[in-house]
Amino acid sequence: MVKVLFYLLRTFLTNAIDKKLQTLVVASGNQGKLVEIQALLQPLNIEVLPQSAFNVAEAAEPHCTFIENALAKARHASLATGLPALADDSGLCLETLQGAPGVHSAYFSGVKDDAKNNAHLLNTLKQHENRFAHYYCCLVLVRKYDDPQPLIAEGIWRGSILKKARGDNGFGYDPLFLDTITGKSAAELAPEIKNKLSHRGHALRKMLQLIQHLMY
Repeated sequence: MVKVLFYLLRTFLTNAIDKKLQTLVVASGNQGKLVEIQALLQPLNIEVLPQSAFNVAEAAEPHCTFIENALAKARHASLATGLPALADDSGLCLETLQGAPGVHSAYFSGVKDDAKNNAHLLNTLKQHENRFAHYYCCLVLVRKYDDPQPLIAEGIWRGSILKKARGDNGFGYDPLFLDTITGKSAAELAPEIKNKLSHRGHALRKMLQLIQHLMY
């Protein structure tokens, strides 16, 4: 049984691995995410291209879980391009809000606008003392749109929500997210430091290991 499972893992991404994943489509139009993904996948010498390079529109995200949305986006990009695709679905989750904004993080204020989402979050938390939060990231990689064995990696970054924005780097809720290790907001961290600590960084390193185990 173990040998069978190992064989299945080895044969996953066969076509892409033969080409050493020369090109990987990222199913996202978020420039901040693209930069982070490109930096963290650099060791594999993979050409990372946004789906917009192929004129692929962003997929719908109708699901209530990160993993379902990530899988839907990866399949959408792979079907449209015929290439292996990597999708990220991530968000901010707060204990006191029962996990919200969660999968709705990008539209928490009703519109896709970082400044408005941050303002709405601060307003929502005015009556709450518990400001503990975590960023969550789910990555899904498919070799083809109907791949029965997608690679899945998750990452979590724990912290809390500040009462005022700090820093000019990053995107999303980074100016409000306080990292418990450094005592800085995510927006105050240099990109290389953020990549070491962040939810996306953790998930991408796990994904990197999964791909490397199949490649060598």
